[in-house]
Amino acid sequence: MKRHFRSFLLGLVLTLLAMPVLAALNIFASVPEWGALAEELGGDQVKVYAATNALQDPHHVEAKPSLIARARSADLVIATGAELEVGWLPLLLRQAGNPRVQPGQPGYLEATAFVSMLEKPLRLDRADGDVHPAGNPHIQLDPHNIARVAAPLAARLADLDPANAAYYQARHKAFAERWSTAIAQWEKRASSLRGTAIVVHHNAFAYLNAWLGLQQVAALEPKPGIEPTTQHLSAVLALLQRQPARMVVRAAYQSDRASRWIAERAKIPPVVLPFTVGGDDSAKDLFGLFDDTIQRLQKGGQ
Repeated sequence: MKRHFRSFLLGLVLTLLAMPVLAALNIFASVPEWGALAEELGGDQVKVYAATNALQDPHHVEAKPSLIARARSADLVIATGAELEVGWLPLLLRQAGNPRVQPGQPGYLEATAFVSMLEKPLRLDRADGDVHPAGNPHIQLDPHNIARVAAPLAARLADLDPANAAYYQARHKAFAERWSTAIAQWEKRASSLRGTAIVVHHNAFAYLNAWLGLQQVAALEPKPGIEPTTQHLSAVLALLQRQPARMVVRAAYQSDRASRWIAERAKIPPVVLPFTVGGDDSAKDLFGLFDDTIQRLQKGGQ
């Protein structure tokens, strides 16, 4: 009987060893929003690493050895594209030496390839500041853009991991239904914001403005990526005397000095938006990001 039991155990071990190992896809996201979307679609079949957090400027990131190591082991890199990460991601990918995730390969996906870009420049001149030739890359603050990226991302996950294709398709379907319902609710809640005049720190809210109908009066940066000077802030203040705004808006990662300067003198509230997942305690996922963004705008516009 012991011999039979040992034979059973041996057979069980050999069977388990012969079974394929279900390894999760390693996903390297350049910014938190795409990492959060990958988690929504990939569930327990993916391991997601975000190279940046909400308190970092995504334009300026150091290609540290720890990031290079993450990219070296990645099965998929998700970037925003449109040169948002041009200062660091190409270098990081070259140093990682991972052929699977180089641009043009199945393991590399750019979100901006799937949306209509706003603010494409009429001319390209570095004297104009941090200008992006393909258009404004901060696409994540229009939830319709999140939906536009979700479908091709789910398809890419299925291509890279065909054994779990049905799983990714089912998760995408469930996410799309929840997301569509949430968008309708957000748009209803935010209807009172339409036409609200705002000042922004950095020109990073074009898609939010277009979605909610906000009217951007001025930017605190004299040129994109150039820190505000007192002279420029004074000019913005003079403009606001003629064309008032209801609030001054900045992203969580940006310094509050310039927005406080304007807020105090123009007597309008400064509003800090999470900008991406993790930007504050309420923006823990994509749904929380938009819930909190609308709530903060409504409070600032009161």
